[in-house]
Amino acid sequence: MANAERAQPVLTARKAGLVGCAECGHVHPKGTPTCSVCGSGLASRDSASLQRVWAWLIAGMVIYIPANVYPMLRTTTFGATQESTIVGGVIDLVDHGSIGVALIVFVASVIIPVSKFIAIAYLALRVQRGKPGTSTHFHLYEFVEFIGRWSMIDVFVVAILSALVQLNFVASINPGIAAVSFALSVAFTMISANSFDPRLIWDAPEGNPV
Repeated sequence: MANAERAQPVLTARKAGLVGCAECGHVHPKGTPTCSVCGSGLASRDSASLQRVWAWLIAGMVIYIPANVYPMLRTTTFGATQESTIVGGVIDLVDHGSIGVALIVFVASVIIPVSKFIAIAYLALRVQRGKPGTSTHFHLYEFVEFIGRWSMIDVFVVAILSALVQLNFVASINPGIAAVSFALSVAFTMISANSFDPRLIWDAPEGNPV
């Protein structure tokens, strides 16, 4: 609309002369060294946040490669061993008619991890380039932080099958090297998301250094 008003700029705590505790959320006047509620040190922004975000994110992306290349599961039946990668396991589930389970595994093991890589990198790049942040970007960060734990579904399935199916020569299931790589990739990505200081999103339009 021609007469639509422009969105009002976000009033951050820094602009208002306040600083919030990252541990308990209590707000103090700017310059207060420690929180009066929990005793934690107060800092308006974590200046080393982006360095940790990129370090953990790159580590998670690198180790995600062997998680998809090497076998996630080793199934031995009457002495014959069959190895399955993540995508191979999804294909096998579809072939056996378990389309619902295959969809869950594919989303949790492929879609969610890759989406997290893209989302975290996108937010970090926006902050570095000083582009304006909105509530949408903050909600994206909250979603990435929340959804991270569900990426472990594939690892949980492998762990449960390995514990239940151990019938010696008849049948046995053991995790492959990809299970360890995938678990580490998920853990590194979760640490990367937790290392991101979401307050930097609001600082971008102010032109503050990051």
